[in-house]
Amino acid sequence: MQEHEASTLILTGATASTRGSAGFSPFSSAKFALRGLAQSLAREFQPQGVHIVHPIIDGIIWSERSQQRFPNLKQENCLESESLANIYWDLAHQPPSAWTHELDIRPRSETF
Repeated sequence: MQEHEASTLILTGATASTRGSAGFSPFSSAKFALRGLAQSLAREFQPQGVHIVHPIIDGIIWSERSQQRFPNLKQENCLESESLANIYWDLAHQPPSAWTHELDIRPRSETF
């Protein structure tokens, strides 16, 4: 990745990256670790031209699977995959003078 002028590594986190919840200790510990990895990689490789991003997904992504798992789920309360793809595209194409390292992405109905 260092050999290319524009390289981006995106490591997707979750709300569990920043706070643990009861019953989610294995998931939270893994997401905490991923966040730490993203921070370490950014400090090591960002000066060499590799953009490291840690977006935090805070919500359910609208899909057939999420509809099956949560029968009362409403689309307006979910993240749309096309919207997420656009955000990831933008992150991957940011100019080096204004790189994002971490951001939260959530639907407007999500409480935080």
